[in-house]
Amino acid sequence: MTETAPFPKLKRGLVAILRGLKPAEAVAIGQAVYEAGIEAIEVPLNSPDPFASIASIVASLPRTALVGAGTVLTAADVDALHKAGGRLLVSPNIDAEVMGRAMHHGMVTMPGVFTPTEAFQAIRLGASALKFFPASVLGAGGIAAIRAVLPPTTLIGAVGGVSDKDFAGYKAVGVSVFGLGSSLYKPGASVEDVAQRARAAVAAWDEAFGGQ
Repeated sequence: MTETAPFPKLKRGLVAILRGLKPAEAVAIGQAVYEAGIEAIEVPLNSPDPFASIASIVASLPRTALVGAGTVLTAADVDALHKAGGRLLVSPNIDAEVMGRAMHHGMVTMPGVFTPTEAFQAIRLGASALKFFPASVLGAGGIAAIRAVLPPTTLIGAVGGVSDKDFAGYKAVGVSVFGLGSSLYKPGASVEDVAQRARAAVAAWDEAFGGQ
């Protein structure tokens, strides 16, 4: 592959961020999230043995699931993610070398941006979607101001301090993808607790975006 993959058409624009996930719980948590209706799962690389967790989740879910890593900072990380079977690359920043490797592997990319300069750089580097991070600092108004100068087809995501209570406000300014972290999963959470939170997020998404 020589280009970044387009962001796939998911039933819901939700990405579960499983920061701190351990390999021993990866399959159970991943399946609970997916069965609740969240098809995209991200294991940040500052989690314990993240590539083992990613590989286990990939193997346990249908191919239609979009599984990958967050906090991807180096080209070596991108190669390791590809080896683990991950197709989604999420980062807190925009880095040309990381994006180049992701493009080589045909991954779906969602780099972190905060300013118009970073947003346009990410677009030039072929980002599948933009991750406005931390979204809670920019707020819906800040994202709206930046989005106004971006190409109209740009896919906009909000991550960082975002929960299911924020969907409607961000939807109003054109955000269609949300990364849910601590509002969905925290280390030590039970499978049932995560499943319940995931179902609540799915219900909130369906209410805000008109259901599926």
